[in-house]
Amino acid sequence: MRAAPLLLLALSLPAPALGQGAAPPPAPPGQRNPAEELDRAFAALREAPDEQGGRMAEAVIRQIWSRQATPAVGLLLNRGVRNLRAQQPGDALEDFDAAITLAPRLADAWYWRAQAYSAAQDAGGAARDLAECLRLEPRHWPALVALSRLQEGRGDLAGALRSFEAAIAIHPTMPGGRHQLQELRRKAEGDDT
Repeated sequence: MRAAPLLLLALSLPAPALGQGAAPPPAPPGQRNPAEELDRAFAALREAPDEQGGRMAEAVIRQIWSRQATPAVGLLLNRGVRNLRAQQPGDALEDFDAAITLAPRLADAWYWRAQAYSAAQDAGGAARDLAECLRLEPRHWPALVALSRLQEGRGDLAGALRSFEAAIAIHPTMPGGRHQLQELRRKAEGDDT
């Protein structure tokens, strides 16, 4: 139960200044600054004492990401995810294409389209979209995990290990993450017994 007070404390602290010493513009009175909120949530994720705290910080991050989408884009993303779950990657790709057309700077749209490309057995398309997702949001740990899986599938164990290590650095309490990291490390170092 220590995680809840720590998360609330971390989210209430001022966010560190963004790169190059430039702080994001202040939000109008009464409104939250999404960039500052996201920075605080990622700090809470990185410093979470346990899986429960990590899940709480993760939920805050995902909520902020979902608020970045307009209602129309949110509907397209939701429909695309439903199509993915229904094993209809072609339909999902159409939904995610439309979402990216409407919101090309939304990292999560690129992430989800990468998932649809993976489901359609298009590793090249998935890799390109994951790269764009990470360009837009370098802290997008699900994209790093997906990239690690792609790299592992191609036999690039060293690359897979680097990508997964980056994901764990962002989300140290990711459920099962330490075990997966240990397995990847074992494979990358050649001890496949």
